[in-house]
This record gives sequence, C-alpha cells and structure tokens, in this order.
Amino acid sequence: MSAWLDAFVPCFGLLALGALLKAQLLPDDRVWAGMEKLVFWVLLPGLIVSALAEVDLSRLPLGPMAATIWVALLAGTAISVALARLLGQGPAALTSVVQGGIRFNNLIGFAIGGALFGTEGLALAAVATGLIVPCVQLITVLTFALVMPPVGAARIAPLRMALQVLRNPLMLACMIGFVLAAVGGLPPGVKPMVAALGRASVALGLLCVGAALSVASFSDRLPVQAATGILKLVVMPLLTWTCAMAFGLDGLPALIAILFMALPTAATSYVMARAMGGDAPLIAAITTTEHIAALVTLPVWLMLLSR
Repeated sequence: MSAWLDAFVPCFGLLALGALLKAQLLPDDRVWAGMEKLVFWVLLPGLIVSALAEVDLSRLPLGPMAATIWVALLAGTAISVALARLLGQGPAALTSVVQGGIRFNNLIGFAIGGALFGTEGLALAAVATGLIVPCVQLITVLTFALVMPPVGAARIAPLRMALQVLRNPLMLACMIGFVLAAVGGLPPGVKPMVAALGRASVALGLLCVGAALSVASFSDRLPVQAATGILKLVVMPLLTWTCAMAFGLDGLPALIAILFMALPTAATSYVMARAMGGDAPLIAAITTTEHIAALVTLPVWLMLLSR
C-alpha cells in the first residue's frame, strides 16, 4: 500500500498544487507559459534521453511493443472519429475528440512508472514515449489537415508534416536516446547533468499541468466529454491489453504500454487546438475531466495489471 501511495499521492498532489498556485500565488499566465516551454523543450527531453541511454536494446521487445502501441492507436483514432460523427460534432470538435481519445500525459506516466518500478520503469516509460509520440503527432496533424480546411490545407504537404513531427523535442530526444543506448550511453559528467534535468521535469511539469486545468469548463458538452473520457481511460487500455496478448508482449513492457495508453490526454492538446483552429474550449473541458477521472481509473488499471 505504501508503494501505491508513494506513486499516486505525489503525482496527483502536484496537479492539485499547480491549480492552487495558479489561483492564489502565480496567476500570471506568462509565468506558466515560460515554465511549460522549459519543461517541453529542455527538462522532459533530458528525462527521456537519460532514461533511454541506459536501455539495453538487445533485451528490449521493441517489435511487439511497437506493434501493440501503434495498432491500438490506429484503432483508437478510428473509434474517435466514429464517436465524434455519432455525437453530431463538426470538424473542429472532431479534432478535439481525436486528441482527447489518443493523446497522453507522459509526465504522469513517468511519475508513476518511476515510483513503482524504478529505473527499469523509467526506461520503459521513455521507450513507450518514443513509440507513441511520432505516431500521435502524425495522426493529429493529419486530422487537422484533412478536416479543417482552409487552415489545414496549408499543412497537408507530406514534407511539411514530416518536418513538424521530427522537430518535436520529444521526438528528437527519443532518437538521441536510442542512438546513445546503441553506443553505450552518456559520457561521464554529462550523464549526471542530463539526469538532473530529467528529475526536475516531472515535478515542474505536473505543476504546469495542474495550473492548466479549468473547473469552469466542466459544463461544456458533457456527453462528448463523458464519451471521450471513457474511450481514453477505459477503451484504449483495453485495446492495448488485447494487442499485447495478440503480439506476445508481456511482463513489465506490457504493463508500461497499457499504463501509458490509460493516461489522460496531454495538457498541450489545448495549445494545439488554438494554434490549428480546433475546438479549444471542448479540448480544455475534456482535458480537465479526464485528469479528474484518472484519479480513479489509473489505480484500478495498475491493480488489475499487477495481478
């Protein structure tokens, strides 16, 4: 029980503290925007690089893990689109349902994976991130491009979309981490520096996520919020579990893959919706409700998986 408390209380406690700090001590949005940029461009990539650099690639079930995650993401995307159509949502809202259905808050995954499974959990969390990020980035960019003309029309060029995915700092960190793992890891001196950056990412990142949540958005299209939340927090991990069994993925790699697919959507989904003409109020509502619901669903999933 103490291990579970050590994993979940700090994680969701930091989310609540971030919301409290935003309301009482640091109400200036520019402060949080600066911290979000620091986490996204420096600290979280440091965590991914330091974790991946220590992975023994020869012992990693990379093929089954990739197949499990990618097939589940493609199936989840199809369900998200069908769900938005079924609920009568327009193109802008459809992009928010897709983001809410397949994107993930990897900071929570790193916090829980590291707390419960130590260094191996962090390394596999970095691998899961490296597999999910490019696939999700490509799917979301394509979704905006295909359903949001004329805003998306300028983004339909394959080369431009490929560059957008490759320029993602998390994607770059994953590629660097895998290269370093292949050549023996980070050199002395650099290794503890990058690891220190990584340790800072989880606490500061969770505070930023908490500050971005908005209770005021609860009443916006509740049926759409509920359906998207069920898809993300219940259906997606079930799909991933089924795929893991089909592709022969088991043990801790399977658990981490399912855990990451059971995470609530990324707080940066709102930023992407604003930048690309999506339904920003809807994704803000979905993000908030999924994080609150995850207080219940994540412990349940980990309890089921650990057995």
